Amino acid sequence: MSEPSKFSSRSHVSTIEWDMMDKTKFLPLSMLSSFCVRCTLYPLTLIKTRLQIQKHGEMYKGLLDAANRIYHTEGMSGLYRGFWVSSAQVLSGAAYIGAYEQTRHMTAPYLQQWPEIRSMVAGGVASVFGQTIIVPFDVVSQHLMMLGLSTSSIDKNKIIYFRPLGIHLDISKSKFRTTLDIAQCVYQQDGFKGFYRGYVASVCTYAPNSALWWSFYTIFQDQLEKRCPVNTSLLFLQSISGVLAGFTTTLITNPMDTIRARLQVQRTNSIVGTFNALWKEEGMFMFSKGLSARLVQSICFSFTIILGYESIKRVSVLHEYKDHVRW
Repeated sequence: MSEPSKFSSRSHVSTIEWDMMDKTKFLPLSMLSSFCVRCTLYPLTLIKTRLQIQKHGEMYKGLLDAANRIYHTEGMSGLYRGFWVSSAQVLSGAAYIGAYEQTRHMTAPYLQQWPEIRSMVAGGVASVFGQTIIVPFDVVSQHLMMLGLSTSSIDKNKIIYFRPLGIHLDISKSKFRTTLDIAQCVYQQDGFKGFYRGYVASVCTYAPNSALWWSFYTIFQDQLEKRCPVNTSLLFLQSISGVLAGFTTTLITNPMDTIRARLQVQRTNSIVGTFNALWKEEGMFMFSKGLSARLVQSICFSFTIILGYESIKRVSVLHEYKDHVRW
């Protein structure tokens, strides 16, 4: 039977901890869930990136206009440009979740009385770990996303000038060949460090984003549990907490995410320089650049990820804890 300290004063476990799960179930199912969510929401990631990179709305007026124009000029495949490279994030996602849960487990003796701080620390550590793995794939996939901005109409058997790298690309080649051409060009121009362009900006964006998200998630879940009837589905409350955490965090971190995207795609050399250039271009509008797409993406992503993540934790819980887990 479980240790009394693992449970709250309620008759159920509010948070299923790392040592309460069967890892052989949890990790593979987490990877599968992450892939399904990323596959479904990838078009929003692509649209967000293009909105952040364009200057003064030169191509798209907003989220819906971008979706409509990309679909009509590039087809459905245009909305998934670079997806197969970006799907490597499934591996970093597994590393991220593993690092998050392990950090929570390791900090439990010191931060048991401050669950929101514990979640914040674990979220920050997990993000640094995940970004170290994914940034090279992110750099290449974002360049692939931007192919649609190099021409207003993409036709087969056509060579286009790809401004971000200053090269001509034959887009009639296979997706794999185009990806290799972009990766080769990045390496030739910047060496191996080119694949980590924007790494500091990524960490400065995603580590606080992750830390804040998990902290807000813990706070919102605790507050909703206190205010809702005891028979309310805990999984439902957790999913709503994820949405609220995603919305709040996105509003706070959006400018840094725009700077990160500019650093990686437009190959600017510093965070401060990129910020100054954005300020000159957009003024106060830089804080809302790509925000609509990012909010929609974050809300959908937070809801589906938490729904899958918390469900998988329940499926993976060890037998001795099953009676203490409430759906």
